[in-house]
This record gives sequence, structure tokens and C-alpha cells, in this order.
Amino acid sequence: MQSKPLVVVVSGPPGTGKTTLAHRVAAAIGCPAICRDEIKEGMAHATPGFVPGPGDPLTMRTLSTFFDVIGLLVGRGTTIVAEAAFQDRIWSPGLTPLLNRADLRIIHCTVPADVALARITARTATDLKRTAHEDAQISADARLRTHNAFQAVDLPVPSLTVDTSSEAYNPSLSKIVAFLSE
Repeated sequence: MQSKPLVVVVSGPPGTGKTTLAHRVAAAIGCPAICRDEIKEGMAHATPGFVPGPGDPLTMRTLSTFFDVIGLLVGRGTTIVAEAAFQDRIWSPGLTPLLNRADLRIIHCTVPADVALARITARTATDLKRTAHEDAQISADARLRTHNAFQAVDLPVPSLTVDTSSEAYNPSLSKIVAFLSE
């Protein structure tokens, strides 16, 4: 009898280090990281002249593609790390159908708002892939409001909050991996 695949959800506000942590966790447990922003970047690459904006058509296609990929991999028995800056209202409808098909664990990334804003500003200025996202179009005040009002994923599964303010995560990566195997 086959056991359920593990789905590790890495979530939190923009700029909290989710993608970095997702890739580190995926490497540590030996599975793929499925990152919403990376999917959108690939879709933007294949859409010449794309201009990002809140709720643009590509963003909406990315959302369904992200959950389609997760569902396909879970359906094939694949353990994955799924990462996105979605709030509960987006995550819960996409993950609820998986509750009986996978063993879900949630990792919620946190940093102070000023750290998140500094990270977003730095990556917008240096990472050309970020042009697929609306980072440059959102004011610091709006980012601060979003950061402070972020609604974490709220599902009846084990969850862990991780301070990702520095590369020395709290709790540590080894403790995060131990949480995933409990």
C-alpha cells in the first residue's frame, strides 16, 4: 500500500525569504520545489511584451497553473515543497482538495516589515526576472499594509513559524526538517 506524499507549504508575505527556504527544504528532503513566482517568470518569458499589474491575465493563469502542477504531482505520489506569497483565502481553496490525498505541513515565514521591504527593493533593482512581477508598481506604504495584514494559511494540519530574518533560521533548517518528518 502506497503512503501519501508530503506537501510542504512555504508561505508568508512578500520578501520573507520563502523561495530561498523552499529550495533549501526541498534539497534537504530530496524533492522538487514548486514556486509560484518561478512559474510566472517562465510564463512571462514566453509572452513577449508582457506588462505586469495586480490581477493581470498572466497572474490569474499562473494561479491555476500552480495548483494544477501541485495536484498533478500529488496525484502521481510525489512529495513536493510548494511556495507562494498567498494568503489563506488563496491557499485554502487550492489545498483543501489535497487534505485526503497528501500529508500537508505548513511553514509560515516571518520577518519584520522593514526587512521584507528592503529585500523587495533590492531584488527589484537587481533581479531581471522580477520584471514579471508588479514589485516596482506597489508603493512601500501598500507593501507595509499588506505585510502587517497578511493572513497565514489556516488549515487543520501541522504548522511551524520560521523567522527568516537571517540565514540562521529560527528554528534552524535541521529542526524544520525534523518537523516535517514528525
